[in-house]
Parts: sequence; C-alpha cells; structure tokens
Amino acid sequence: MKMQLNGVLAGFAIGLATLSAVTAVQVNIQHTGRTLTLGNVSYFVPPTPVSTLSNAALLVKPASGGLIPFSVIPTSKLVFDEKALEDTVSIWSARDDVWSEAFLTGVYVTFNGTRGIPATSLVSAQKKFGIEFVLRSKSFLLGVDLKTPLPSGPYFLEPATGNIFEAYRLYNDENQSFLYGTVPDGDGGYQILSARAPGAATETIGVLSRLYFTPTAAKPLAGFRLAVKDIFDIKGLRTGCGNRAFWQLYAPKTQTAPAIQRLLDGGMVLVGKAKTSQFANGETATDDWVDLHAPYNPRGDGYQDGSSSSTGPGTATAAYPWLDFAVGSDTGGSMRGPAGANGVFGNRPSHGAVSLDDVMPLSPELDTAGIFSRDAKKWATAGQWWYQNFTSFSQFPKKIIFPTDFFGSSFLTNPPAAGTASATFNTFITRLEGFLNTTRTETSLAGMWNATKPANVSAPTLQALLSTTYADLITLDQIALVADPFFADFGAANGGRTPFVNPAPLARWGYGRALPAGRKEEALANKTIFMDWFASKVVKAGDPKTCADAIFLYPQSSGGTNYRNRYISAPTAPIGFSSGRIAVHGEVPDMVVPIGEAPFNSTVTGQTEFLPVTLSFVTAKGCDLMLFNLFAALQDAGIIKPVGAGSRLFA
Repeated sequence: MKMQLNGVLAGFAIGLATLSAVTAVQVNIQHTGRTLTLGNVSYFVPPTPVSTLSNAALLVKPASGGLIPFSVIPTSKLVFDEKALEDTVSIWSARDDVWSEAFLTGVYVTFNGTRGIPATSLVSAQKKFGIEFVLRSKSFLLGVDLKTPLPSGPYFLEPATGNIFEAYRLYNDENQSFLYGTVPDGDGGYQILSARAPGAATETIGVLSRLYFTPTAAKPLAGFRLAVKDIFDIKGLRTGCGNRAFWQLYAPKTQTAPAIQRLLDGGMVLVGKAKTSQFANGETATDDWVDLHAPYNPRGDGYQDGSSSSTGPGTATAAYPWLDFAVGSDTGGSMRGPAGANGVFGNRPSHGAVSLDDVMPLSPELDTAGIFSRDAKKWATAGQWWYQNFTSFSQFPKKIIFPTDFFGSSFLTNPPAAGTASATFNTFITRLEGFLNTTRTETSLAGMWNATKPANVSAPTLQALLSTTYADLITLDQIALVADPFFADFGAANGGRTPFVNPAPLARWGYGRALPAGRKEEALANKTIFMDWFASKVVKAGDPKTCADAIFLYPQSSGGTNYRNRYISAPTAPIGFSSGRIAVHGEVPDMVVPIGEAPFNSTVTGQTEFLPVTLSFVTAKGCDLMLFNLFAALQDAGIIKPVGAGSRLFA
C-alpha cells in the first residue's frame, strides 16, 4: 500500500540549523504476510485473502492480534452434531499436520449433501472443544455464504475486514537441505517465503494444509508437497546451480521448466528449492562444498555424506515427514547416489523421459530428471503422471539377471553370512523370485561382453571401452553450455573478474579443456556401441506383455559409512566404468529401492546406528512404468515397505 508521510527536512551547517521547506515523502510499503504462533506452532499468514465473510465483525467477536483461527468443515449429514465433529477431528488429526484443535476457535459448516435441509447440533461440542462461534453456509437456515467457497481445513479470519487467509505451517530445515521456502506470487510464479522460524543457520519452509486438496483424475497429485533441485527454472525465482555468483548474476526466471510445470499441473504444491552440489557435479561434504553448506543425511548418526548432486532433494525426502516428493537430476548417478545414501526411492529414468528445457545442463546426451519418495505406491503415481509418453505394463518379466561381478560372488554357490548386507540382498531377491515365479540368472556382465561384443570392437573390456566416456562428455558439454557463458557474463558485469567456483567443477573443467579435438565424437561413438550392445544382448525391449524381457539388479548401497568429517583427497575427473554407468550409457531406467538396514558402530555417537541397504533395478529403455507398477505391487505384497523419515528407515 502507499503511505503519505509529511516530514520536515532539516539542513545543517556548522553551528547553525536552518529549517527547510515542508516536503511530502511518498513511501511504498509491500505487505508480505504475517507470522504468528498458535498452540506452540509457528504459522505464516499470506498477505492475500482467499475469501471474505460479509459482516464478520457483527458475526464474530474480535480476538487479540486481529486474526481468529477457524475451520471450514463440509458435511453431507443432515444433522452435524458432536459425534460428527469428533469423527472429523479424529480424521483430520491423523491426516494433516497443519490443522490442530487450536483451529476450533470457530467453525464454518458447509453442506455437500444432495437433499434435505441440514442443521447443526453443537452446543455440547462447543463446550467440549472451546468453540466460540459456529457459522453455517446458506444451505442451512439463516446461514451465510462466503464470497468464494473454500475447501475444508484451517484458516485465519480477520473480523475487521472479513478477509479469510490460508494457513501455512512453518518448519525449520534442520538438515539444511533447502536454499529457501517458496509461496505463490499470485502471477503464476513463486517468491521466496518471507517468514522465519527459529533455527541454527537454517531456512524456513511453509506448507499448506493437506485438507485443502482432493486428488482427481485431472490432478492425481493434488496436495502432495514438492521440493525442486536448484538447477530447474521456476518462474519468479533465480536459478543458482549451487553457486552464489551465478545466483546473483542472473535475473529471476520468467517461466517454469516444463518438467516441473507438469508436476504442478498434476496438483503438486511447491514448498521450496533444494540445494544442489555445484553445477550438478559430484561433490563430497567434507571439503568440496564451499559456496553452500552441504545438506545433512539424516540416516544413522546424521553425519554421513548425503551423496550428490541431488543432495538437497535426497536428504530432504529422507529427513522430513512433511515433504512428499523431491525432484532431482541424474547424469552420472545424481539421483541414485542420494537415494542409496539416504535410503529413499529414487530413479534415473530412460533418457528423454521428460523435457529438460529450462534446466541447467551437465551433458544433454546423458541428463535425466528423477523423483524421490518414501512410498513406492505414491512414487508410482507420480511416475505414471510425469513420464506420460511411456506405455504402462501391469505384467512383469520372468528373467532376473544377477551380475556376480557387481554382487561380489555367486550367492547360489556361496550363500552370504547372516546379518550382512549381502544376506539382505539375497533374502530380498529370493522373495522377488517367489513373487515373479522365477529364479535368478547368475552371470557376469564382463563375461557377457567378452562373449558377445561386436566383432568390429577392439576394446577387450567395458572398462577399456568406456573409461573416459562419461568424463569426456560432461566436461566438454558443460564447458561449452555453462562455464564459458557464465565466465563471460560475470566478467562483463564485474570489470573482467572471474567468479568463484568450487574445486570439483574446476577440476572437471580443467580436464575437459585439456582434451584433444575429436574426443566428444569418440565418446559418443563408444557410448552408442555400449547402448546398442546392452539393448540387444543383455536386456531387450519389445515384449508385448512385459515391455522388457528381463530385470537387471545390482547393489546401490550396502550400509557402508562415509563420514562427512573425514578428510579426503582433491577432486578429479570421474574416470572409469562401474555398475552405475550402465544406465548412463545405455539410456535405460535405473530405479533405487530401499530393502533394509545395516548396523555400524558410529565414531560420532559411540552407539550402534543403522544405514540403508538399497538395490538398483535396471530394465529396457522406455519400460519405466513397468518398474513403477512392479514396485507398487511389491509394496502391496509386503515385499518392499514405505520408509520413514529420520535416522531409521524402518521403525
């Protein structure tokens, strides 16, 4: 709002004060919302109302502070009485973390039944719950309507104006996973949440009530809370890519990345931007994270590395029960590494699964976008909506490929010792065999290559063929697409200066700048050789019932420690071939599933703690939805379970 201030401007000289002319000063003040505490919980009240109650001052007595918490309660019952209210309280308390009985200062009852004249009978309930006023919609005798109908849930009423506001519950980002919280800006974009909750060098995240949202066929993800890695553009927000100079240099974005817009269109609610390691390069928590502080992995003793580069989204999903999903990217393992380290569901999809327009590139030939979740069925719902160009299959392959070179040995001839991570893998795979009514095929990927590699390929091993392929592609691509433009733009705006860049990206870019001409073409050729071989000799697509003929398994995490207070060597280019590179070069989906926990003696707590054991599922390109359906079915069968938030996966 604009405020006129009349003031007297005083001019001073040595030893003499002279009164100047009276001047009108115009000050623009922007109301950014209010923060308050209700029932020992912090809330944010946005500046823009969602509805209005006429004659509110006559209907409701004002409360101190000018805002009254109340609840909008829809009912189909002809008589909404104390029992009906008690049932509502029980359901809402279990379902929602924003609503509490503190919002029963008042109730506004609406009728969504199909016939009859409804009534309320809440005299005894008012005494029991301390309800100060009961209002009814016009479906009731002598009822009053709101200017805009509202969904069920908690709200704040301003009696003086009749304005009604949504309630955001505020959470402290204890694991430092976020850059900031977000709220809609009223223009199809977002702005940084202005509210703060107490915390030690932490951000504040605001969440809307789940009661406001009802999933539909058009919006199957309605109300699910979403965090987004800070390499995806969001309208109204800056994209920082983990670099402070980059964040400050470039203006807020004018459009949202299509991949994120698809999720928002499905009903997801953006709650904040999550941290990425710098420019989505691999970094470890001890000394690679310089511009930003590395997020904390909540599992075990809380001081294990959270992996990268989707560190913020992965740690947030593992840490916070109030967050449902988080989007990250995977070029060489940036979804799968954090999923394994933090013990959550996470995927690298088939290459090209969603548009990566308006997303910072590492290497377009390898980049993908994935999503984290703690629940396989919710994960499948999100995947079915997001990866809309794939066909869904409800039957599953009968062939399970068990690569002994990645599991360490044959589990059939050398059963693992009880209590080990290998025993956890073996037990789970045995149950998977029973579910699919099949038995595993033990083989060696290296042996398969030696026996079936193309006749015109001279590379004796996959390591020889692909050792530098990943490093060559990501460094050459990111130098051209990100580093060089950034340095040029920063220098032009800052008198020729160069920006600060963390050690890991600098080491990788230095490697790329030293490569001879022709290395990208060679890398793409070797990648294509592997992709074609894997699709024709290892896991084949095209099955009309199951999409792929097989599922390829390998260990993603085995409960090993990686302390964030351990000093490590300087970063280098990511040379080599491993199980995690199969999906990268093969362009196939690789989906991580938590299956257990492994104990360890923590040097931090001095106690026995537990870290995740997770398994990667790989199948043919384009068969992503078959795997999502498999995981949902396995959860229904009790073979996999939703994971909890906090130090332990399973209570």
